[in-house]
Amino acid sequence: MTSPIDIAKRVLKIEADAIFNLIDRLNEDYVRAIELILEHRGRLLVLGVGKSGHIGRKIAATLSSTGTPSLWMHSAEAVHGDLGQVTKNDVVIVISTSGESDEIKRLLPLVKKIRSKIIALTGNLKSTLAQYS
Repeated sequence: MTSPIDIAKRVLKIEADAIFNLIDRLNEDYVRAIELILEHRGRLLVLGVGKSGHIGRKIAATLSSTGTPSLWMHSAEAVHGDLGQVTKNDVVIVISTSGESDEIKRLLPLVKKIRSKIIALTGNLKSTLAQYS
């Protein structure tokens, strides 16, 4: 039987390996996203649905607690009226593993029409979301 300590060590190793593997994925897109966040004049809105939404909620809460005006918005609620809170001075971070969910694909043209800048956090660099960001 595997001990709880062995399980915990295995989980930490998996997480550490995942973080280590991100090193090679950092590029100029990362720099542009950070600069955009630092230079924006409005709020930072974080949008997502499902598990991505839960992660987005935590990101927005953490940013708020460190002094960055930010809020989380559910992607489906955004397309049903909540985007009325978004201005062209805001930066919108959209989180979606596939970058192809129906809510995200409906949301992106609306955000673009508002002229907010979009930062994508996606696992699919060829997705609709990636193309809009």
